[in-house]
Amino acid sequence: MSETYRPRTGPIVFPGGLTALEPPAKFIKQCADYGITFEADELKKLGHYLALLLAGNDVINLTAIRDVDVAWEKHIFDALTLLPLVQQAQHAAGNRRITLADVGSGGGVPGIPLVIVAPRINVTLIESTNKKGRFLLHVIGELVLPNVRVLGERVETVSHNPHHREHYDLVTARALGRIAVSSELTVPLAKAPSEAKTPDATPTPGGNILLIKGEKAEEELADAKQALHLLHTAHVTTVDTPTGKIVVLEKQRRTPRVYPRRAGDAARSPLK
Repeated sequence: MSETYRPRTGPIVFPGGLTALEPPAKFIKQCADYGITFEADELKKLGHYLALLLAGNDVINLTAIRDVDVAWEKHIFDALTLLPLVQQAQHAAGNRRITLADVGSGGGVPGIPLVIVAPRINVTLIESTNKKGRFLLHVIGELVLPNVRVLGERVETVSHNPHHREHYDLVTARALGRIAVSSELTVPLAKAPSEAKTPDATPTPGGNILLIKGEKAEEELADAKQALHLLHTAHVTTVDTPTGKIVVLEKQRRTPRVYPRRAGDAARSPLK
């Protein structure tokens, strides 16, 4: 996949050629307990990514976490808790590569750890902050991730682009605001369900939105009830994980054209 980010200012130099960080025993056990296994080079690549993230944090603000062991848990393992849901979507798609959009990608979590351990997905990282977009391009080059691209635009703009609107099998987001806000920013990108066009054809369900949340997930869902109704989206399940909760939404019908609203409107005036 081609990289589509276009830097807008002078050069920023991020450290390269770094040695991969070794995963701590706690991380290995957490993954084993969660049923996550790795191919030979995947742990090394995850460690390389984490080294890039923490080193890049000395150049621009990417994460408040500086402790390496904590970063393995709060960034890498937290991202990988989505893996069973990604694998489920892969299985449903058969031989077709699935598409995933990571909204407000920041330093690349959860999108980059996911593509490292699930390389048969095409990932689009949506990040409007110029410096963070440059970091993501740096990571793509260092890790050689040909099926990852960066879009350096606000998601409100991307979602009204016909090449991206209702294009993705999965849409992920972490730290994108309360569900009433993040749903408006993510649902328009998810595929709409299709009806069976012939008697022997099988209808396909809509895309899933995977929101990494904390302990207030159920409270946020209650507040987002009307927003989900307006967006033609249903809450399917909430998955408890060792690091938080994953709220799973499924698109039921095409998103009304008015959504998402103009840049910043979702945060200023959540749907009610």
